[in-house]
Amino acid sequence: MRIAHISDIHFGRISADGIVDALVEEINDSDVDLVVASGDLTQRARRWQLRSAKKMLDSFSPPVVVVPGNHDAYAWWYPFHRLAVPVRRYRKYISDDLSPVVEMPDLALLGISSVHGWTIKSGLVRKRDRQHIEEFFKRDDTRFKILVVHHHLVGMPEFGRHDVSLFGRNAFSLISDAGVNLVLSGHLHRSHVEVFERADAAPLVVASAGTATSDRGRPRVHYENHYNMIDVDKASFQIEERRFVASIRQYERERISTHPRNAS
Repeated sequence: MRIAHISDIHFGRISADGIVDALVEEINDSDVDLVVASGDLTQRARRWQLRSAKKMLDSFSPPVVVVPGNHDAYAWWYPFHRLAVPVRRYRKYISDDLSPVVEMPDLALLGISSVHGWTIKSGLVRKRDRQHIEEFFKRDDTRFKILVVHHHLVGMPEFGRHDVSLFGRNAFSLISDAGVNLVLSGHLHRSHVEVFERADAAPLVVASAGTATSDRGRPRVHYENHYNMIDVDKASFQIEERRFVASIRQYERERISTHPRNAS
């Protein structure tokens, strides 16, 4: 199974002419089984940005799973909409399903929305979503288990201090106990894979995707664009971090890591 993980597209702040087309073309030519988009499709949730994002998502040949990010909510200068119906436009133009599910013989994937109108940048894992996580992943089976969420649930030591979701640690504990293999997130605009060891179980891996197409960099990675290509087999899975090279208008491998699916 091959999964393409993209995040933080930010229509309204696209970094280079042709980069969105390059991303779509590469994924469509790479025998991908599923595309996962972990939020921030837009810069300010404007209608034209959401329509552009929807056009991009529809241009992928494989099925697409998508969750919203904080930039897909109304901005703070629309205070009523921000607090009362933060992702109304997202639900209209992108997807009304804020808890997408994919179940295959060897895959159990759940997406949740960590967007909350009362927060500024950090997210929130609501009680109903924590209950959904516990219920969905409780089956003791051998499927490859993935959680998709825009914000990070716990701190990533590599990043120093950064935003994490309220009640994220509770959710992280639930997915760890349930044997989830992989968490796919975005938000921080830096490509990084973090491994969290577990006793008597394979490690829980968090793949933080960089911004795939925007110019909204972070310290040390300004103007870098990344996405992840994930290959899963019976014994292990591999995460390839791919970076856009502007001079050739293509993505190239930057790093690759391999992780066990089962405890040794």
